[in-house]
Amino acid sequence: MRHAIATVSLSGTLEEKLAAAAAARFDAVEIFEADLLYFGGSPRQVRELASDLGLQIALFQPFRDFEGVPDDEFRRNLERAERKFDVMQALGAPLMLVCSNVGQHTLDDPGRTAAQLHALGERAARRGVRVGYEALAWGRRVKTFGQAWKLVEQAAHPHLGLILDSFHTLALNDDPAPIADIPGARIFFVQLADAPRLAMDPLSWSRHFRCFPGQGELDLAGFLAPVLRAGYSGPLSLEIFNDDFRAAPTRQTASDGKRGLLFLEEQVARGLEAAAPDARPKRRIELFAPPPPPIFEGAAFVEFAVDRNAERALAGWLDRLGFRRAGRHRTKDVTLFRQGGINLVLNAEPDSFAHSYFLVHGPSVCAIGLRCSDELQALSRAEAFGCTRFEGRVGPNERMIPAVRSLDGSLLYFVATGDDPLDNDFVLEPDDGARAAGLTRVDHLAQALPAGQFDAWILFYRAVLGLEPAATVELTDPYGLVRSRALASANRALRFPLNISDSRNTATARSVSTFAGAGIHHIAFESADIFATAARWRAAGVAVLPMPDNYYDDLAARLDIEPDLLARMRDNSVLFDRSPDGTYLQCYTEAFEERFFFEAVQRIDGYDAYGATNAPVRMAAQARRRATVDPALAESL
Repeated sequence: MRHAIATVSLSGTLEEKLAAAAAARFDAVEIFEADLLYFGGSPRQVRELASDLGLQIALFQPFRDFEGVPDDEFRRNLERAERKFDVMQALGAPLMLVCSNVGQHTLDDPGRTAAQLHALGERAARRGVRVGYEALAWGRRVKTFGQAWKLVEQAAHPHLGLILDSFHTLALNDDPAPIADIPGARIFFVQLADAPRLAMDPLSWSRHFRCFPGQGELDLAGFLAPVLRAGYSGPLSLEIFNDDFRAAPTRQTASDGKRGLLFLEEQVARGLEAAAPDARPKRRIELFAPPPPPIFEGAAFVEFAVDRNAERALAGWLDRLGFRRAGRHRTKDVTLFRQGGINLVLNAEPDSFAHSYFLVHGPSVCAIGLRCSDELQALSRAEAFGCTRFEGRVGPNERMIPAVRSLDGSLLYFVATGDDPLDNDFVLEPDDGARAAGLTRVDHLAQALPAGQFDAWILFYRAVLGLEPAATVELTDPYGLVRSRALASANRALRFPLNISDSRNTATARSVSTFAGAGIHHIAFESADIFATAARWRAAGVAVLPMPDNYYDDLAARLDIEPDLLARMRDNSVLFDRSPDGTYLQCYTEAFEERFFFEAVQRIDGYDAYGATNAPVRMAAQARRRATVDPALAESL
């Protein structure tokens, strides 16, 4: 289908917004009235600028407070509409959005309202344009699409039709199913917006918290499916009011919007395919159909960008954590460490991607290998959703592993199940098993994100990798709140908790400032026996993050825990969580160069979360540790 975006959805000047929409390969734009008012040229120049960029102007919006008014006010409104029709003709916009009246003195007279809408349609017909009527969720007399459709139907003018907006329907928990019974030709335009579920009035919710499809919690697929069943075949357009988007880079936001529309089309296409034949669209609609996500089976490897000094220091850490040096790359300054099914790669190769990444971010995770059922299918899907393929330098007899850049410029490699390119590229050393600490696999990779990037990463992982989001939780750091939301594959083999904080002094925000951007700030390894792991770590001199006795006293008061188990947890700084699904045990190392840290976890009886109740204890312990290491830092906080 054709895709459009409202200029209000993007930051910047009108010129920048149009250029970003074109770069993201939108077909059309909605010109928001304020953007035109602030533009330094004429409407005709806007039309020429859009045309030069290959964009149609699909809609001019909004025209407010028109209908349901006394006769003298209605006459003035018609004069106002004529001036807007002049603007539309100069813009080349074929459609004007008229939203339902929000005035407190709007008349409760459906017959009058329908007649006034008919008159507006008649004026539009004379000018060769059309008018679309949209119900605002906070409209005075008209709030729902059903009410708006009754008025459009009663007005009975061919140049007057219905505009549907997913937010206005779903914010009121209105059932979108009856949309399927509206003639598709009378639906003139469709606007889409997702949003988190919030308990607030629809106006405030709409003006500040809308987001792109796939970033929120509304059932947009359930809204769009009946629209297509009705026979609608026009553009799908994004109308997003969001405080973060207004401050975000314009082109990245436009790219996110395009990815969101594609993701939504894919969801709807799958739903329609599964529906009965008589429930499918009345017209043939071509929806986006990328390769489905493959089955992910966890992290094949995690690659760190390091220099010589960082390599020596991190190698020492890994040795104490029970990893062995498993091999050296055949042609590059790259070292492989292994334990159980975990592969950690330390890349100090000059003139490489990792070296460039290190110069910007310091010691950090620069690439992750994802093991999957079909690596080319994963690559094709990622490219279909706008990811850029990466092809690095490959030496003789070395393997080319399919890879794409993620949002922060780091790499995602796709490794086929049953294939191990590391065995081919490294000169391997024998394993005597002496150092192992019982770690078996990567459980999850947690990312710290800069302000304004939370929604973009959620959409990225949902669309590109097909991961499923959990509910958002708020975690208490001693210096502010941290918002966290985890995404995981259906089989839970691949997990990415995302963390963001508006406070500059939280552990999450400090990770972002240290990384100079988004980055993996902790890596959790699964342990078959966390107490055996803790004993091995203690014997090796691992800097385990100490936990306060008060935490364990509170556990004893709140939960029925065997005294012996509680004592073992206290002795090993192991944290405990329990859910209806099972039990979770976890312990943390101190931070490596204040950049990232490691965690050992043990999931028992199907536990499926991340110990959120323990996160405040961990962050307080990290804050105490920072204050101990750097008292001056503690004073500044």
